[in-house]
Amino acid sequence: MTCLDGPGDDPDEGSDDAPDAVALDIADAVESLTNLWSVAAQQAALRLSTHQLRALLVLEAATELNLTSLAERLGTGLPTASRLCDRLEAAGMLERSLHPEKRREVRLSLTTQGRRVLDDVAARRARALAAVLTGMDPAERSALRRVMRAFLAARSDGEHPPKAP
Repeated sequence: MTCLDGPGDDPDEGSDDAPDAVALDIADAVESLTNLWSVAAQQAALRLSTHQLRALLVLEAATELNLTSLAERLGTGLPTASRLCDRLEAAGMLERSLHPEKRREVRLSLTTQGRRVLDDVAARRARALAAVLTGMDPAERSALRRVMRAFLAARSDGEHPPKAP
């Protein structure tokens, strides 16, 4: 989403702080950040699809999920999640193991290689973001940090995360 400024749209001239106007500006920034994030991830030593990277991140956050839980968190069907896990396992980033108490359940977990890949992607993303932030005035960076913290606080106040199974 790109907003084209026109005559009288100078942000310094009586800026419009209405939520809808601010949301459009933020949407532009998020689109740019998403592109930066994606490019940084694709420059990692091992290139992953967006779905593969997302699956690894889900497994990092919630260890030892089963296939059904992973599919639910990814918003995909079981066959799709299974094929995704097959590819990640073949690449050495995920391992399947039998649940010690439930014979029919298979747990999914990251391997050391999977964690290494996630660390590499995170480091590349942080460097790419830091390069952009370097071009900002220190006062702007400080203001951005304050605003992002306020945004995260407002979001978490209105959020009721689902209980873990």
